[in-house]
Amino acid sequence: MLLERQRPPSVTLAPLLAIMSVMSVIGGEALMPNPALKLFDAFIGVWQTTGTHPYLSGKTLHGRTSFAWHEGGAFVIMHSEIDEPEIPSGVAVFGSDDEAGTYFMIYFDERGVSRKYDVAFTHDRLTWHRDEPGFSQRFTITIEGGGDRMTGTGEMSRDGAPWEDDLSLHYQRVERESV
Repeated sequence: MLLERQRPPSVTLAPLLAIMSVMSVIGGEALMPNPALKLFDAFIGVWQTTGTHPYLSGKTLHGRTSFAWHEGGAFVIMHSEIDEPEIPSGVAVFGSDDEAGTYFMIYFDERGVSRKYDVAFTHDRLTWHRDEPGFSQRFTITIEGGGDRMTGTGEMSRDGAPWEDDLSLHYQRVERESV
């Protein structure tokens, strides 16, 4: 006599499948690589990070950062986290304005902080910055080591004061493509 397998209670997936079907149709033609973001190719992947922050004297920070194509390559999404609780985990979306030839980053972190940064590229550098009267920031990532290492240097200025050091990170690639 064969024992019959017990099946879990019946769950209908019809509503979920209907939503997924509609989602795949709406705007699906735009889910393609944005040629203006080709400059991000060298950054795409998962990176192990170590770093310092001037307000955390003597402490080495450990974390991870990933850059991945989003929406078929229409955007790039960055996720970052540092194991030490003093540095917030964040997410950022990079995009472009092809008419103006400019790039932007929208950032959000676990504190509820949301900011817009202007982005620039040079041969081996990615820089983002925001210039606001109360709090300005800039961060530059330089590719090194044949593309498997990067150095990130941050600066900040409060209320128009001179620029001072902010978060500094060293990146070591652990995966070429981000999941």
